[in-house]
Amino acid sequence: MPERHYLSQREISQKYDRFARWYDWVEGIPGLLGVNRLRYRMLQRASGTVLEVAIGTGKNLSYYPRGCRIIGADASKEMLAVAQRRASRLQLNISFLLADAEALPFSAETFDTVVSSLSTCTFPNPVLALQEMARVCRPEGKILLLEHGRSDREWLGRFQDRTAERHAKQLGCHWNRQPLDFVRRAGLKINKAERVFFGIFNQIEAAPGPV
Repeated sequence: MPERHYLSQREISQKYDRFARWYDWVEGIPGLLGVNRLRYRMLQRASGTVLEVAIGTGKNLSYYPRGCRIIGADASKEMLAVAQRRASRLQLNISFLLADAEALPFSAETFDTVVSSLSTCTFPNPVLALQEMARVCRPEGKILLLEHGRSDREWLGRFQDRTAERHAKQLGCHWNRQPLDFVRRAGLKINKAERVFFGIFNQIEAAPGPV
């Protein structure tokens, strides 16, 4: 059965505008589960000119190699404001812009690395967002994803299924999605994929697929 989308992109943006001041506090919980270590492992593979899609409050910024030139995009202006303050504290030279992940305002083959973390759960059309990431990535570039999704432990996956509708209505977060399936459907080439923490978190390194 097709997935039902409870919130539009505009509604999701407004929700995260209201949530921005509390986001880092809530994100502290995944941090305790080892997500910060996963961020570090992922972002050490970033290089060159980088686009981070759905950068949020900039939780990834402290993990990038210093040589990267970063542009951060997000659909929430309040989340971007928090990210800008974080970048200032870290003394990083980063550009930020308000943008929809499903219609990125960049020419094709612009970036060496495209990054997104814990975001495909909120995109109304995650396949289109991933296709946009592939479009703006250079053919020899990397698409680095850290996503949560339905656990491959069936007992936990069933619990996620039972509570998924409530999460989607309240938070715009579909926490029982299958990120790897979306990557395949978007036509990306999967170079490496790993699942950790009861199969909930997916680390994926991909590249643009054949045109």
